[in-house]
Amino acid sequence: MGRRRGDDRVVARVDTGEAELVPDADRPGSFTLLLDGAPQSHVDLGDPTHLEFEYVRRLGAALDLLAPPGVPLRVLHLGGGALTLPRYVRATRPGSTQRVAEVDAALVDLVRRELPWPADPRLKIRVGDARATVASARDGSYDVVVADVFAGARTPAHLTSVEFAAEVARVLHPGGWYLANVADGPPLRHARAQVATVRAVLPRACLVGDAGVLRGRRYGNLVLVAGRAEPPVPELTRRAAGDWFPGRVLAGDELDRFAGGATVVRDADATDSTPPPPGIFSVRR
Repeated sequence: MGRRRGDDRVVARVDTGEAELVPDADRPGSFTLLLDGAPQSHVDLGDPTHLEFEYVRRLGAALDLLAPPGVPLRVLHLGGGALTLPRYVRATRPGSTQRVAEVDAALVDLVRRELPWPADPRLKIRVGDARATVASARDGSYDVVVADVFAGARTPAHLTSVEFAAEVARVLHPGGWYLANVADGPPLRHARAQVATVRAVLPRACLVGDAGVLRGRRYGNLVLVAGRAEPPVPELTRRAAGDWFPGRVLAGDELDRFAGGATVVRDADATDSTPPPPGIFSVRR
């Protein structure tokens, strides 16, 4: 069971470390989930369409633009956290069928107890490894696969290889999309390699992020959008430029240059993603 501190935050040991649910002083009914001090999710229980984290807004923009507004989608979420995006899809695309793979059973129980979501038979949370979940899915069974998986603030190596990307491509409908949160910092070796790796099987792609991160000036989150058709780059560009923290979209020749020279990652040589710099999350404590 979780324990409450004097500021009403909930602290609990979960399977992957120490989880904290911290109330948002600026938004009543909102909470940030941290795992071992690293922010993982922000949820507004009263307004699931509110996306606080910059990279999550970019994932949300992609989900908005990859199909006509309101059309239900079949979505596989790899990494659950506090279910920010599943709640968002449920609110913006009623009737969507969603499956969430989360490896941490105790975290699922904590979120279910402290940040409950409305009962919905179309939204199913399964405890299990992300790659094993993809491997068990039928061919062409999803319209969108969203990957936002971190262990110790790093993406596990087995979710960075071309073999994994090929499995994702297999379970996507021919017109489907892969959305991945890629965290990296200077000199962006991991991000460049991920673009090259995913494009080996899903060749039409773009990368959305803060200009400083894209230029290798600081650590941050980039959103990779990949499929078999051209992504909606003009619309994503407008959404990124109009964000609270304006971003850029790399596509076409710019994306080619970004990934130029990067080697496709294979299972045999895959490693965890770049760790964040020390102290980067200390202001959130």
